Amino acid sequence: MIIRRLGQVAYGPVFEEMQAFTANRSHLTPDELWVCEHPPVFTQGLAGKAEHVLLPGNIPVVASNRGGQVTYHGPGQIVAYPLIDLQRAGYFVKEFVFRLEEAVVRTLAEVGITGHRVRGAPGIYVRLSDPASHARLAPPAAGQDPFEGLGKIAALGIKVSRHCTYHGLALNVAMDLSPYSRINPCGYAGLPTVDLSTMGVSITWDEAADVLTRHLSALLTP
Repeated sequence: MIIRRLGQVAYGPVFEEMQAFTANRSHLTPDELWVCEHPPVFTQGLAGKAEHVLLPGNIPVVASNRGGQVTYHGPGQIVAYPLIDLQRAGYFVKEFVFRLEEAVVRTLAEVGITGHRVRGAPGIYVRLSDPASHARLAPPAAGQDPFEGLGKIAALGIKVSRHCTYHGLALNVAMDLSPYSRINPCGYAGLPTVDLSTMGVSITWDEAADVLTRHLSALLTP
């Protein structure tokens, strides 16, 4: 897998480059992993509903062809775009998503945070009151908020074209979280969004990106 560290780059050009890369690749094209951060931007997925964008203000809203609803990208967040030929890799979309989430879970574990999955809500979540707790999440009771006591620390949205993936995941490291209050993150009103900094972890963007890249590379390699 070829790993490219792009630095801070605008969302639109990278989106176009991912599309072009995927459209032009062949079964011989090596897989790539692009790691970057973006200036402030809201991106709206294919299933996105306008009512989930509350007060965008001066932050642009960009339509995207990834799955999911609206999310926010900004400085201090690691965005990873795995460009994988799933047919050659030998696993299906569901397992690809699991592997993306698992890379985040393993990255968090290295800094003492336990990541959790919530059924039907892609991404990784942490316990707000005890982010190091290894206890499994109990299934929510009827009528209970499935996100009660949780904060979202990583979002996920992908696109698959001709068995090849693009878009990917975003892990919050140390960022201005206030723009999340201008949207319903991933379509969930009032969902708390956190980063490693608010969870008490002091780590640089580069350090966290190195760890996440290592886990993604290991988990996504056939």
